[in-house]
Amino acid sequence: MSGEDLNTDTAADLAVEVTGLHKSFGPVEVLRGIDLEVNRGEVVCVIGPSGSGKSTLLRCVNVLEEPTSGTVVVDGVELTDPDVDIDAARTKIGMVFQSFNLFAHLNVLNNLTIAQRKVLKRTQAQAEATGLANLERVGLAGRERAMPSELSGGQQQRVAIARALSMDPDVMLFDEPTSALDPELVGDVLTVMRRLADEGMTMLVVTHEMQFAREVADKVLFMDAGVVVEQGPPEQVIGDPREERTRTFLRRVLNPTHVDQTD
Repeated sequence: MSGEDLNTDTAADLAVEVTGLHKSFGPVEVLRGIDLEVNRGEVVCVIGPSGSGKSTLLRCVNVLEEPTSGTVVVDGVELTDPDVDIDAARTKIGMVFQSFNLFAHLNVLNNLTIAQRKVLKRTQAQAEATGLANLERVGLAGRERAMPSELSGGQQQRVAIARALSMDPDVMLFDEPTSALDPELVGDVLTVMRRLADEGMTMLVVTHEMQFAREVADKVLFMDAGVVVEQGPPEQVIGDPREERTRTFLRRVLNPTHVDQTD
């Protein structure tokens, strides 16, 4: 096989490719040259302290925030190209936010079908069949007539995941999906995410759940102050980090009572 063929095969394996990504809000540079690759079927977890740019990175991947410079390519489509049909490109990217963002006036089934009908132009029957299948997928079969206010926070987040899955995305983005939940509700959401990973879903996950990252991620990125400080397999980045900044962060996260006297 030629070198050109190898490059083509490598490119075909990439679901997400971020190159030289910068994002500024006024004079504040939040992202300072991020490079990131996510292969198809891979789970990449992004960890780091609050304010490090993790959520901004995720929002730039589907151009909810427009990058200041750099390129974002998802499934071979450059989302940062001014001529791209961004709405069409976004249909292949599912996103789950910290808050559930369900329509409070719609029941669960209507929350699952409205985007399918309006964006993907599916019939009501097609949208309902897809929505019900994904509701079962997240462990909430039988709750399709419930209103969001009748569900726990964990159940609402699982509905939000089912809603994103109902758009048949190629890539799922998760922005700290358990951060707004009571501790006893976190496990059900992480179980759904583990199941998706086992099914081969491509996932880019911003998380503070270190055990999830350790067990599920193929690759972990540690971010601080708008840059990627360290990246690699979880057993290296979380288990045996090379960088002192990573070690300091993990000491504080994994042992919250620890007070580092060096800072």
